[in-house]
Amino acid sequence: MSSADPVTYRLGIDTGGTFTDFVLADNGGRTWLFKVESTPEDPKRALTAGFGQIEEALGLDARALIDATELCVNGTTIALNALIQHSGAKVGLLTTAGHEDSLEIRLGQKEEGYRYNPNYPPARMLVERYLRRPVRERIVSDGSVLTSLNENDVAEACAFFREQGVEAVAISFVWSCVNTAHEQRAAEIVRELLPGVYVSIGSDVLPQIREYTRTSTAVLNAYLGPSVAQYVRELEGFFAEYDGASRLRYFQSNGGMASPAEFTRRAVYAVNSGPAAAPRAGTFVARPLGVDDIITVDMGGTSFDVTLCHAGRANIAKNVDFLRYRLGIPVIQVEMLGAGGGSIAAVDRYGMLSVGPQSAGVNPGPACYQRGGERPTVTDANVVLGYLNPEALLGGRLPIDAGAARAALARHIAEPLGISVEKAAYGVVRVVNTNMVAGIRRVSVERGYDPRDFSLVAAGGATGAHITALASEIGIRQVLVPKLASGLCAFGQVLSDVKYSYMAACPGRLDEHTDFLRLEWLFQDIEAEGLRVLRDEGFADDRIRIERSLDMRYVGQIQECTVPAGKGRMLPESAALLRQRFDEIHQRLFTFCEPDSPVEIVNIESTVYGMFPDFPACGHDDVDAAADPVKSWRKVYLGQGDDIVPSEVPVYDGERIRCGVAIHGPALIEEPTTTILLEAGWRAVLEPSGVYRLTDCR
Repeated sequence: MSSADPVTYRLGIDTGGTFTDFVLADNGGRTWLFKVESTPEDPKRALTAGFGQIEEALGLDARALIDATELCVNGTTIALNALIQHSGAKVGLLTTAGHEDSLEIRLGQKEEGYRYNPNYPPARMLVERYLRRPVRERIVSDGSVLTSLNENDVAEACAFFREQGVEAVAISFVWSCVNTAHEQRAAEIVRELLPGVYVSIGSDVLPQIREYTRTSTAVLNAYLGPSVAQYVRELEGFFAEYDGASRLRYFQSNGGMASPAEFTRRAVYAVNSGPAAAPRAGTFVARPLGVDDIITVDMGGTSFDVTLCHAGRANIAKNVDFLRYRLGIPVIQVEMLGAGGGSIAAVDRYGMLSVGPQSAGVNPGPACYQRGGERPTVTDANVVLGYLNPEALLGGRLPIDAGAARAALARHIAEPLGISVEKAAYGVVRVVNTNMVAGIRRVSVERGYDPRDFSLVAAGGATGAHITALASEIGIRQVLVPKLASGLCAFGQVLSDVKYSYMAACPGRLDEHTDFLRLEWLFQDIEAEGLRVLRDEGFADDRIRIERSLDMRYVGQIQECTVPAGKGRMLPESAALLRQRFDEIHQRLFTFCEPDSPVEIVNIESTVYGMFPDFPACGHDDVDAAADPVKSWRKVYLGQGDDIVPSEVPVYDGERIRCGVAIHGPALIEEPTTTILLEAGWRAVLEPSGVYRLTDCR
């Protein structure tokens, strides 16, 4: 950027369960992080507070900031919260007669880990049985019509839905993935007879083989749609006051942005909106250091989220059970645990210590927040152990009471177990660390990766106090902690591109008889819609990129593998390469492959990107060499086997640390919005890019 270029900004807003993060980045590579308490009951309050902090720090009021902002991206937990709390819309389902119970039959299976547990309760249905209405119609697997659509059935169902106060209607007919005519006509009737009701069409949301998965995804889309639509209207109303609504986009669970209209239409893509941005930010901060294989861990106030990137690319998952509901769309694989700073610790009736998944959130919050919270949390344990400043957090903006943290741990943990408060606090930290390590293993070991080949990237405000312990436990010897760690997902949002996924069913063998001309035609057909949408959003063709993939499996197999198809046209010569890629992926995922067994294609997918200009590399302004980085010494309790040992350790002010200077543990590094606990044997060096590189030197 030359001195004559005007300063422009990108703004990422990540709305979490406890805090809302604002990351502001300008076209010169400078970044700023701001953090306010989330206000889920009124999102505009958090926005106003965040813009107030920006004005105080930079002198830019909301109108001037939005006027200079070329892109504002919001990641939100609105859909996730609706699903967790079962507070979504009242949904009616139109389905092929005889298939009203597919949601409860669930392919005859329970989720992984519970298949053989007879006491595991069924999931709560998002559509009550009486609101699942049969429609006489039938399309068969070749797309031909066996029984025409009975429009009277649709009309009668609409009348019933109106009487019952239904807010959203999902439509999922058998084999609609190969012929959408009946679903589209039914949707026309619903929109005519129930104006204002949200409509979710299975062949639109997930036009792929698997009736149960398609129905479940369509129902999820309907269940979340009205809440997401209302949230979008509220945010657009806020930005419209400053003439900035056209710059607003939303982050999706597939790792890319969407326009307000697309985000509302495909609300199911909002289910894990915020955490899905972590891989983009993680790869951005790791690449200048020569690191391509990373595991990003984000411990916030409510949850702990883990993602993995191999060779700079994030893991994508499809056909997964998300909070007990089958989700077919492609999403960034995020392992989410109830293990945040606000996770509540308790002793159960058997005398066992547990942590989470219940959270104190921000209100009342941990006991040390002085807001009425009486139950001990992970944050309280870290305060008692000396890992966090005993007087205030968030750079002094959040005063805390260390005495209240001790009292809560004493009453609920130490006294029932007959141990000291410090040992109780250390026990809480050990338990939550064990839970988090299990989450790291699920995205790595269980996906065919050795975590020791990866570097950990810390995100979230609470992660720094646990990061070296997690790395040591799992055998990872390098950790990267950006100065923006506590707002890393918001930073990832401003680095990302618009991303839409388009799919189609395409059953058939992969061999010398494969009709590659038809395959190419199908790809071009689904890509045409993506190109149209992106062009309407203002993207020129040279800013549009397309990636293709196929879902493939051995003939007779249940699960598919997603195989990248490259960027070129589908030709007969593609068969050998696709087969080789499939066998390699199958070997990694399942530890075996069968090169001599026949393979079939099930579905195809094209991912269409609308690309923004690359963001410049971040630089860190070094500090005066005369500044003493050690601001105090503090007593902390460090683990030594199963015991704890009190130690006096230096506390470094992160804003006084010079680049290239090595800090050896045990030590604490305090940044305004996060604290890094550097255990014995670990060394930290601040890189010029503003990233702490932590290395296990043992």
